[in-house]
Amino acid sequence: MKQKKQQEVIWFINDYAGSPFHGMTYRHYYMAKELKRKGIKPIIITASYSHFLNNYPPIERQQSYLFQKVDMIDYLWLKVLKYKDSRDKKRVLKWFQFCFKLLNLPKELPKPNSIVCSTSAPMMILPAYYLAKKHKAKLIFEIRDIWPLTLMHFKNYSASNPLIYLMQKSVNFGFKKADHIISVLPNTSEYIKEQNIFDFKFTYLPNGISLEELSSPLPLNKETKEQIPKDKFIVGYTGAMGMGDGLDLLIDVANELKLHQEIVFVLIGKGSEKERLKERIKSLKLTNISILDAIPKKEVQSVLQLFNLCYIGWEDLEIYKYGISANKIFDYMYSGKPIVHLFNGKGDLIEQANCGITIKEQNSHKVASAILKLYEMPHYALENMGERGKRFVLKYHTYSSITEKFLTIITKNKEKVLSTYSIK
Repeated sequence: MKQKKQQEVIWFINDYAGSPFHGMTYRHYYMAKELKRKGIKPIIITASYSHFLNNYPPIERQQSYLFQKVDMIDYLWLKVLKYKDSRDKKRVLKWFQFCFKLLNLPKELPKPNSIVCSTSAPMMILPAYYLAKKHKAKLIFEIRDIWPLTLMHFKNYSASNPLIYLMQKSVNFGFKKADHIISVLPNTSEYIKEQNIFDFKFTYLPNGISLEELSSPLPLNKETKEQIPKDKFIVGYTGAMGMGDGLDLLIDVANELKLHQEIVFVLIGKGSEKERLKERIKSLKLTNISILDAIPKKEVQSVLQLFNLCYIGWEDLEIYKYGISANKIFDYMYSGKPIVHLFNGKGDLIEQANCGITIKEQNSHKVASAILKLYEMPHYALENMGERGKRFVLKYHTYSSITEKFLTIITKNKEKVLSTYSIK
């Protein structure tokens, strides 16, 4: 009798993994859905609390973990302490707590063939390496942010800080020990080489979109819809409102354009800077810019259809020379709306797709001029610009195609660096 082939199991270890129901982040949820369609069993191992989540898993006080199916995807929530926001020092304690809990996972957890360690806290690669050795699994090290440089740039930590030192040692350990390194940032390989590490396999595996979800968005809720101005040219922003999101400069732009009564700015989201930004708008007595509460992810495409153009901005930081991969870029592109992009780093997707205007200087006057230029364009020209972005994201950034490339990595484990692309 022919023996039944054992189902392949992939663990995604990411303490910030979420779902459309729970809140960000979504990358591994979408990849897991694609993997299940191919007969593979993905398991997402994540933390019971993060500042990105809107809804938390129903984990009881006496429980140390919880298994839960989310849209038929297996989640293992490891119980961790709660913290106030992204700046709370308890967040660092949560990192270490999650790392230690990885060393004592439930015995009923199916053994993996591959482990993807997708980390914001690089120390997580240490227990992931132990687990990969224990189960004789392939270890894939996924880089979503350049740590510890992110902390050093945004929080002004020095390289000699004990936490920074530990992070750097951990991330370099991962670069050396992983069977393969993947990253949502196109130039991560340059950072690895800067650490004097040259013997590694790397693939650029960006973020993307779920066609299943975006093709059938939920209608925008009535409360939000009523707060969006009618018969105006709307410059819109959706997503996080934290450090480095370029929203202070957008307020400066709104101040410069306040006499253009037909142009308004609508910001939708949440984050550590939201209340401060609201106070700044109030102090400037601006009536042409409003900040609205976050909406469910499945309503985002509906609200983007009410915008005339979308804005995304970044501070002028050296860290962006390794690239960016914000989810909102792909949502914006799929909406077919032109994009104003404040960015001076590498791998500019808006330039590659030719679907908007990129401003490379932190200059509110130049951003205001770009918005006025788009405002004065004929409607068909804006539609053509937005359509180029939609074609680009459909060609290169669906989670179906991203997961196919991921499967090539774990099955063949060949060195493969994906090239930059463009659409004419």
